[in-house]
Order: sequence, then structure tokens, then C-alpha cells
Amino acid sequence: MPVPPEKIPEEGQSQAAETNGVSLPRENLWAEIRGALAGRPRTYTEGSLGRAILALAVPMVLEMSMQAVFSVVDVFFVGKLGAGAVTVVGISDALLTLVFAIAMGLSMGIAAMVARRVGEGRPRLASRAAVQALLLGGAFSVVMGLPGYLFAPELLQLMGATPEVARQGTGFTSVLLGTNITVMLLFLINAIFRGAGDAAIAMRALWLANLANIVLDPLLIFGYAGFPELGLTGAAVATTVGRGLGVAYQFYELQRGKGVISIGREDLRLDPAVMARLLRVSSIGMLQYLVGTASWLVVVRILALYGAAAVAGYTISVRIIIFALLPSWGMGNAAATLVGQCLGAGKPDRAARSVWLSGFCNMVFLGLVSMIFILWADRAVAIFSDQPEVLEVAASCLVIVSYSYVFLAFGMVVVQAFNGAGDTTTPTWINLFSYWVFELPCAYWLAVSRGWGPEGVFVAIALAQVVVALVGALWFQRGAWKRRQI
Repeated sequence: MPVPPEKIPEEGQSQAAETNGVSLPRENLWAEIRGALAGRPRTYTEGSLGRAILALAVPMVLEMSMQAVFSVVDVFFVGKLGAGAVTVVGISDALLTLVFAIAMGLSMGIAAMVARRVGEGRPRLASRAAVQALLLGGAFSVVMGLPGYLFAPELLQLMGATPEVARQGTGFTSVLLGTNITVMLLFLINAIFRGAGDAAIAMRALWLANLANIVLDPLLIFGYAGFPELGLTGAAVATTVGRGLGVAYQFYELQRGKGVISIGREDLRLDPAVMARLLRVSSIGMLQYLVGTASWLVVVRILALYGAAAVAGYTISVRIIIFALLPSWGMGNAAATLVGQCLGAGKPDRAARSVWLSGFCNMVFLGLVSMIFILWADRAVAIFSDQPEVLEVAASCLVIVSYSYVFLAFGMVVVQAFNGAGDTTTPTWINLFSYWVFELPCAYWLAVSRGWGPEGVFVAIALAQVVVALVGALWFQRGAWKRRQI
């Protein structure tokens, strides 16, 4: 059997340090963290499980943290333009559902395939699978980008925007939808790096993309430092330029050949068999994401019954919630990589232990976050708006949803674990039941039938997260995911 690339000593590294798959020498915590951030090669299928989780989770959590900062900063600057502008951002995010569904679905599939091939010690096959994912992602993004660019105002009104809000947001939405290929590639290539265990590269790509966006946002929205004042459209241009820089860095790393995954000329060809396998796994992953995010579309539509302030308040609170959840998602990504590589190495029990340990750590983290949000929700939302009706809705959402964070923490990890095993079907059923069978009817009943208004929607969201965690834990314990072949 070929030797996995992470077990081959790098130049200057002692052979004894990695002989027979033994993990790196014992070091203190900060040395481990520095090694993780530097992208030091190591094996994740042997040695200390806690150190393996740490080595993957640190860069993944920091990667997602920067994405969280991006979400909050975007709304911070757009919020200066009024509730209508924030509403456009919320509706545009909803319109990007299909793009994100395909990007997330392909990301789930390719991350699982890459992790499994690396765990088996076949990195060349992992690189070939990566090329197929990029070809599929590029084709999908082109097909979706043109109609999104041409029909932006009609799509905004279809989602409940008033004609005035649609006029204000046409430039923002058309740019964001028309350049969706940057979203697609950023997601896909980072998933490839994460599946291979090259989490530090994925972290640097997203940091570059989002730092560029944060710098460009005020320059292009308000016309500072001699830049054109583009208003709301400037936020979309800043986002696109930032993501484009991130993608350029990703391609640089892929062709550089220093990581586990390196794409050479021999890999740049169509492989129908690999593409078919990837589509089989990813198509269910797309449906999984669509089930979850399309329910969010319906939630936005229900909230639209209560006016622009309700949608704007919800949009602000969601961005703050994302600020907390995306680092947590990094822990889930770490668990997914460990599951995929451990299954590839024939170690299902280690894969299971990694999920329970990651889930526990995530619950502790989000439990602390929930306490902060419950105590200081008013102060958190006040940063983003000065309109009392918007702030009231935002604070209410933040407090109510925070009560479900401990359950949500484990649910995020276990769902990602299924995906890391290549079992995208199980989370799809979990999402379908939790969101469509439970959350949406409950949200409508509480908000409209019972007269609770927006608060009824927020209670339903919190209860749905509890359902996801409980159902996910029971299904995970059954262990059918250990036998999944991809």
C-alpha cells in the first residue's frame, strides 16, 4: 500500500519523528498552535486524537472566524445606508441560495472524496477528483450567473421587496449574482484543502479574501480616498474583488505543489467516472443545503408580512449569529476531515471518537457565546442600526435563538461528520424533518395563527435546532455511516 503523503518526512524533518505513523514529538500547546497555523505536515489518523483535532480545528476556526467578521462588517457599513439597504442584503443572500447549495453540495462531496483518498494513501487520485469538482463548479456558476445578472430587479420583487427597495438594490444584486463564480471556486478549493488536511492554506485564502473586502467596503460604498462612491453596489464590488483575490491565491497554492494536493498538467482532463461519483455524492449534498436554506427563504417571506423593519432586524441578528456560528462550523469541518481520513485508513472507531470529542468542545464554546448574547443582545445589535423598530426585532431574535446554541453546537458537528463520511443522505433527511416538517409549520402557526409575530418565528428556529441535535445524535449512534463507500 502506498505511503500517505503526510507520513513522508519533509526536508529537514527527522525520519524518526514519523516512523510507523507515530505523531510528531510532544510539544507545548502554543507550539502545536503555531505548527497548525504554519501548515506543518502531520498524520491525522494516528497518535493523539486531541492534538489531531487541535491541528485541524485551529486554522479552520480562524478561517471561519474571518468569514464571520466579513458578514458583520458588511452589514455594519451597509446599515449606514438605511433599512432598505439591509433588506436588499438579506434578500440577495436568500437569492444566492441556489449558488450556495451547489457550492456547498460539491464542497461536501469533494472534501469527503479527497479526505478518503488521502486516508488511503492515494493523493494523486485526490488531485484528479479535485479537478472534476472545479470543472463542475465553473459550469454551474456560468449557467446561474447570466440570468441573475439580467433579472436582478424582478428577482428582488419576487422575494417581497418593494419597487423602491428593488431599484436601490438592483446594482448590488446583479453584481453579486453575476459574479457568483468567485463564491463557487472559493468554497470548492477550500473544501479540497480541508479534505486533504491542508487547513492552513484554506485559512489564508479566506483571510485574504475577507481582509480585502473589509478594506474595500468603506472605500467603494462611501467614496473615501478618491474611490468612486458606489453606495450599496460598492459593497457587492468589494465582496467580488476580495473573493477573486482569494481564488487567485488558491490557484497559486494548487499549482505550487507544496501541499498534499497539487494539480499538474496530467490532472487537467475530464474523468467521467470520477465526475459521476462526485455528482452522486454531491447531488444529495446540494439537496441537503437547499432543504436547509430554502426553509430560510420561507422564514424571510413570513417575516416580510411584518414589514421591512422585521426583515432588516432579522438580517442583522442573523449576521451576528453567523459571527458566532462560523467559528463553530470550523470545528465541524475538522471533525469531517478526521472522519473521512480515518475511514480511509480503516479506523472507524477513531472517527467516531473524534466526533464526540469535537462536539463536546463545540458545546462548551457556544454555551459561553449564548450567555454573552443573552446578557448583551441590545448592545450587540445597536452597533448596526439606529432605528428602534429594527433593533427591537434584532435583539429579540438574538436572545431567543441563543437559547438553542448548546444543542446547535453538537448538531453542527454531527451533520458535518456524516458529510465527511460521504453520507450526505442522512443529514438531508434530518434537515427535511427538522426544518420543513417541524420548523416552518411551527413558525407560521406561532407567528400568524397564534399572533406572536416575528417572535414566533424565532422560537420555531430555536426549537428546530434542538430537534436537529437530538435526531442527529441518535442517527449517528447507529453507526451506518462507518460503512459508507465513496
